[in-house]
Amino acid sequence: MAQETQLVTDLETGPFINSKDGSLGPQVTISASNHKSNEPAKSAPVCGLSIYALRQALAASGPVVATISSGMTSGFSAVLLPQLKAADSELPITDDDMSWIASMAALPMALGCLAGGFGMERLGRKRTNLLLCIPFIAGWLLLATAQNVALLLVARFLTGLAVGILGPVGLIYIGETSAPQYRGVLLAAVSLAVSTGILLSHLLGALLHWRLAAALCTLAPLIALILVVVCPESPAWLASHGRPTEAQDSFRWLRGADPEAATELQTLMHKQQQRPGEDCGSQGRLTRASFVKPFILMNIFFVIQQFSGVNAVAFYTVDIFQQTLGSGGVDKYVAMGVLDVARLVMSLVTCVLLRRLGRRPLALVSAAGTGGCLLILAGLLRFGSSAGLRWTPVGLLVGYMCFVSIGLVPLPWVMTGEVFPAAVRGIGSGATSCLGFLVFFAVVKSGPAMFATLGSDGTFAIYGLVAAFGGVYLYFFCPETKNKTLQEIEDAFESKPAVSTKV
Repeated sequence: MAQETQLVTDLETGPFINSKDGSLGPQVTISASNHKSNEPAKSAPVCGLSIYALRQALAASGPVVATISSGMTSGFSAVLLPQLKAADSELPITDDDMSWIASMAALPMALGCLAGGFGMERLGRKRTNLLLCIPFIAGWLLLATAQNVALLLVARFLTGLAVGILGPVGLIYIGETSAPQYRGVLLAAVSLAVSTGILLSHLLGALLHWRLAAALCTLAPLIALILVVVCPESPAWLASHGRPTEAQDSFRWLRGADPEAATELQTLMHKQQQRPGEDCGSQGRLTRASFVKPFILMNIFFVIQQFSGVNAVAFYTVDIFQQTLGSGGVDKYVAMGVLDVARLVMSLVTCVLLRRLGRRPLALVSAAGTGGCLLILAGLLRFGSSAGLRWTPVGLLVGYMCFVSIGLVPLPWVMTGEVFPAAVRGIGSGATSCLGFLVFFAVVKSGPAMFATLGSDGTFAIYGLVAAFGGVYLYFFCPETKNKTLQEIEDAFESKPAVSTKV
């Protein structure tokens, strides 16, 4: 019957892609009464989610769990350093050792980003996600067994290298394996994983000896390794490397065969056919507006993110509270726990907000709130009386952490997985993340010196001014990518008007 017949792209019963030459097959007429498939186009929901949404979440879970180890790497120095500085420490350290142990993890992150960017183009997204688990595991095991400062530095270098490799690779894999309606939430889960890792490392370090805590940190990359093994390669990478049949199978496993998914796959394959033999690193692709515009945008966004001070606070939480609270009568470890919980809760809230509000509103609110909390805190520390302090600085730092966690922290990473064109996505995300981690290192290495020379008030004032400037910049240049396919985002940057900037 006419009502039972529709033109659809044959993803499940016919060769949508010609296996001989990779060309697109014709659309075919399928009778709803006769159509058979190993997997239903509309599967029964599980807990309100389709089987395909759950598969996309599974694909994202490997990089997300690995990112917990990244958060542990950032947060571990905050509990490691106080134990090493204690009078009964088995490995006594100097102040210079302290800054190097903290910043050594950040030093190789930029190199790791470049390696990850090139590696995921050559080896694939999945294989690179597997390989980066090795330095994570080796670094944590070496940290747990280190007998001198030199080995501590090597261990921190290895975990930092893995963090750098994971930066672009995890984001691109999640971005390419998720549907537009889920992409923001799944990418935001990366920021949630960082917050979870920081909280876990602080909790383990506060309760256990640092060696046992480091040994337990190996569990995250081990679990991530298993999760990545059971998931498919990115359909976009397979299609761009002349493996159309595998790309179709991967896409179908992740997204199913509904009309929206069929249209996106057809667009993906047509785009790849238009670029036969194109080198993803070609000079022509790197000078096009679709690459240059997001490259400039994301580099500035990462500078704003890092110089808002969030990683300085993460790496030196205990010391910062010790200086900031002074004689306020608040235990610095309790204050650290409050800050960690606030970071974790707001990262979870961000996953919901990104699905409801989009990128641009969160960026603006985050920058304004972050700058305001830091500038008020700086003024309070500079001109307030010690009698009036107590929990007030803690409250402002918690407010700062809430605001920075809903926008400035997650959005550069979220958007790095979205804004670069497919042909240069690995290079673009790797180079941008590289700069982000170089600034990361600069902030972490300079943190102790800034607090020592400028004081807590001067340092927080600088971080606050950067965040405030960031709000102005993002108002004019931050695009909205919510609910857009990766191809739509690429096309929008290629055209003269930027991606929609409506809030």
